[in-house]
Amino acid sequence: MGNESMAAVRLSGGRPASHRWKVLGVGFAANASFSAAFSGIPTTAVFLRSGYHLGNDGLGLVLGMLGLGIAVSELPWGLLTDRWGDRRVLLLGLLSTAAALAALALFVVPSATHVPGVTTLALGLLLVGLLGGSVNGSSGRAVMAWFREGERGLAMSIRQTAVPAGGGLGALLLPALASRFGFASAYTVLALACAVTAAFAWRWLHEPSHIDADGAREVRATAASGVRTRVSPLRDIGIWRVALGAGTLCVPQLAVVTFGTVFLHDFSRAGVLAVSVTMAAVQTGAAIARVWSGGWTDRRGNRRAYMRACSLLTAVLFASLALLTGLAGMHHAALTAVFAPMVVLGGVSASAWHGVAFTELATLAGTSRAGTALAIGNTCVFLTLFVTPLAIPPLLSIGSWPMVWAVASVCALIALPVFPRAARERELSAARIGDASR
Repeated sequence: MGNESMAAVRLSGGRPASHRWKVLGVGFAANASFSAAFSGIPTTAVFLRSGYHLGNDGLGLVLGMLGLGIAVSELPWGLLTDRWGDRRVLLLGLLSTAAALAALALFVVPSATHVPGVTTLALGLLLVGLLGGSVNGSSGRAVMAWFREGERGLAMSIRQTAVPAGGGLGALLLPALASRFGFASAYTVLALACAVTAAFAWRWLHEPSHIDADGAREVRATAASGVRTRVSPLRDIGIWRVALGAGTLCVPQLAVVTFGTVFLHDFSRAGVLAVSVTMAAVQTGAAIARVWSGGWTDRRGNRRAYMRACSLLTAVLFASLALLTGLAGMHHAALTAVFAPMVVLGGVSASAWHGVAFTELATLAGTSRAGTALAIGNTCVFLTLFVTPLAIPPLLSIGSWPMVWAVASVCALIALPVFPRAARERELSAARIGDASR
């Protein structure tokens, strides 16, 4: 076999190197399918509130349950992924999530004769979160296994782009489905998306045979370069700092995702079309920003500096939104054309860093333990998804929308010192050089 043929085969059962793009496609589809649920369902908040006869407190509870389920299950799913492999865990998670969503469509939808209680709906969404938590770590580990350093940032950012992309599709489709055909149609579409993605995973998602060799190379490279041997992700302070910073910076992002529709509808009197377009623009802008940031930080090796810059920019944008809503007073309805772009800018800034942060987590842990590291990050992120919608109604009662956006700004600012500084990136670069030389 010639050199070119040898280079073309990078191997799991003789699969060509190009197969990694199919794996990335599966990871993208898996995250988009589940994101359409956990990011799309909150965009139906106005219809959830009316259809299920909920107040703002009840609405915050049911939306928060999605995040709680994901947060609670992420670490167990991540540990299981490192033990079982990404293929088994992703298939199990997608199929069981599809079943849970189908059960919601059959048994937990409001009708003329029966409205499910808040407890039933909350438990149903909790179950969706518990099962869907499998998608994040398993798909991320698969991508890390098939892509090499120098292209992982872009690959992981493309995978993370599936979150706003799926959320954007959910924002466009689910409110229309829920308002015109009822929530059974919305849950059914989500269930079908997860089932179809499981079929793609069955066909294309395989673990490459080089993964164990990569793990050995990582150990040799760190030893040769003088960087300390990697400890368990659960005991690595660098991993926890990235994860906690990510969780804190998610507060403004999730404030927009969960209550952005309510803000635009209640405060600025925006219609359904304007709300849907605005929320879709948030997700689309975030998707574009994630892809760009992954490639840009791959070239410059400045992942940590980029995360810290996003923290600062997000704090400024949400402080500006808080100031504007406070100054608007009773004339806020006339400023809809201003509020919508500000929500989009703030939401994009608060979302652009995700792929970069998760690449950093996986790089710190190493490919063989990436599932656990990604699970730690996702646990922090989705705990925020649980807490944020629960915290917003009390903040509204205390200080209305200016208070909500001000707290979001403060959380973004807190993330700045939590994220680790860029000093250790030089050490990681040395490890990469050692890995490339082997």
